[in-house]
Amino acid sequence: MDTGAFFCSCAGTCDIDLAEVRERVDGVEVAASSQLLCGEKLAAVEQVVEEYDLNEMIVTCPEASAQGRIRETAEGAGLHPDDLTFVDQREGAGWVHDREGATEKTARLVNAAHAARQTETMPTSSIHRAGYDVVVVGDAATAAALSASAEVTLIADGEEFAIVDADLDGVTVERGVVTDVSGTYGEFEVAVEACVTDDCISCMLCVEEGPDGMVTRYPVDIDPDAPRGEWVDVCPTDAIEMDGVSRTIECDQVIYPEGDDGTVGGQRGFHTSVDAATIDAVERLLGGFEGPDFLDLEMDVCAAGTAGEQGCNECVEACPHGAVERTAVDEVEFHLDSCLNCGACTSSCPTGAVMLSEPSNERIAREVEALLSPGADDGGLVSGLLGGSSSGIETPIVAFACSERASHALREYGRLAAAGRAEVEYPPILPVSVNCADTVGEAHVMHALAAGADGVAILGCGRSCLHSGPDPKEAFVERINRATTDLGLGERVAFFAPDPTDPEVFADELAHFAESTLDESPMPAGEHEATGEIADPGRENPAFDSHGWTLESVRAILEHVEPEREVIRGLSDFGVVEVGEGCTLTPTCSNYCPTDALRRTGMGLEFNHERCVNCGLCEEVCVEDVITVEEGLDLSLLPENGDGEEPAWSRVFEGSMLACAGCGREFTSEATAAAVEERVGDRVAELAPDAEESIFQYCPECRARLLHEF
Repeated sequence: MDTGAFFCSCAGTCDIDLAEVRERVDGVEVAASSQLLCGEKLAAVEQVVEEYDLNEMIVTCPEASAQGRIRETAEGAGLHPDDLTFVDQREGAGWVHDREGATEKTARLVNAAHAARQTETMPTSSIHRAGYDVVVVGDAATAAALSASAEVTLIADGEEFAIVDADLDGVTVERGVVTDVSGTYGEFEVAVEACVTDDCISCMLCVEEGPDGMVTRYPVDIDPDAPRGEWVDVCPTDAIEMDGVSRTIECDQVIYPEGDDGTVGGQRGFHTSVDAATIDAVERLLGGFEGPDFLDLEMDVCAAGTAGEQGCNECVEACPHGAVERTAVDEVEFHLDSCLNCGACTSSCPTGAVMLSEPSNERIAREVEALLSPGADDGGLVSGLLGGSSSGIETPIVAFACSERASHALREYGRLAAAGRAEVEYPPILPVSVNCADTVGEAHVMHALAAGADGVAILGCGRSCLHSGPDPKEAFVERINRATTDLGLGERVAFFAPDPTDPEVFADELAHFAESTLDESPMPAGEHEATGEIADPGRENPAFDSHGWTLESVRAILEHVEPEREVIRGLSDFGVVEVGEGCTLTPTCSNYCPTDALRRTGMGLEFNHERCVNCGLCEEVCVEDVITVEEGLDLSLLPENGDGEEPAWSRVFEGSMLACAGCGREFTSEATAAAVEERVGDRVAELAPDAEESIFQYCPECRARLLHEF
């Protein structure tokens, strides 16, 4: 693809050296600049596009109206709207950094955008089908408002609807109090309990005779705290059941103002507010919806479990939206229609069974590598080509920024600075936009450090939002800093929650992190290019899975550091298996291991640390209860530090297999045979008195033949 890069100083309001920016751009066909691209220079932009037959454009312009004019010009020159990428050189650079920092940051942002374009895939979407059944709990006005477009059931939840100012003619009104809501979009189940059964004929006798204020007229129901007495017997149909009667109502969506869907960030189809926006959201989901496929699934490599035993459960625990469910002991299911694209499951999955479609891990990797590269010594055809190095970013910090509130806060800081409302200047961090702070996992951080970042900042909202809960990465940052310290790098990671109304706090905290916490990285910037894989032909995981990508990055780091410990703590995607006395070499652990990290040989039990993802399944199924799994990356167990023909494998238990005294085939371990004989040998000693060996020395086939002969 022939790409053109166009730079603008936004009418001179951005203190950026446009000539220097052009020189730092790498890999584009043409680089051009102007103080106001969206004005009278639009004709020149169109001329450049046509002259160089450009297929793509990267433009430094964050303003929506100006983007529209540039996009219209590009379309007139034959480009598709999707072939334009806009970069913020203003709010995130020229308005909050000094001239050198803003200049270099702008160039690196353009290089990162260009690198990201090379990994983009065609977006796909799916149709997620659902019905039109909506349950509204306790709010008659909302139920009435939806009745024209949906099949609405209004659950009274103890409320009286006899005199409400709402037209409920098209609404099914159900008595009872909601006790539970379960399920997902299109398959919700609402549990309701009432003191009046469906045999009620609304004769009003209980309303007349019952305790004042404790029996509703429409729908007829009784407060569960109502005192029992003879009045209960007035019902002519015996519909009063003071102990309560339960039933379940199925529906596609739920509006429950007082409800809790059990998730941190909300669940599609479960609405806890009642306003115009809620009604609009419900109506848009009626019948189903067509939406992008947020996740790429490769369940063949999932370590959730096997043969009826539970293994890795990381994605289920991580998902804040109830979109991942353990449908069986040994398997998980993703409800893609409930997925809200936060990436929490993908950053926690060690095997790559679930990965984000966009941005993909490979795209993030290429952006990070481009951001950390000092820049090219040659630019585009219109650049001037002066060459030379840049020092505008003395402390390169990769900042994974939540695309919601964190990005909004950074834009607001720029506007406040430009308007003279606040003095905002902070170190020129290198931003990578992610769907949510939860998208970021240990693989992303370790890769950024391997690529030469002095530090990694995770910018989230720090409070409840559509994706995450309060300070969602605090424990994560602590864990990763333990790993970087063990590697000999010291603490290199921090979490920030930029508040759009308080830029000074963010600027001070970030400056402290950059100036007082971080030392210069020993890794040379711009040299590491990730493959996202490890050299193990027996491992079929997709590229840029968390486990393989992290290990590749750690190996790149180890080329430049002296680790303080042999076992690197804090990396949850790695486990160290230890086997105690009492192992009888039964094949249970090796048969159950979902990543083939254990194997039984003629000499004992062997472990492949490079493959272990710390799921703990071997420890769970060990029949002798002698296996333990500890979190951490043991450098001594990696194949580059091993010996022998297969250095990836280390023996974790010495033992011998037993060859059948009849056919010579190895069929069990000597320890297992001895243990069984000790347990039941006396009971079967006389079954084959003329056999040359104990019957426990024979395989099952030879033993059966031997016993049949006698």
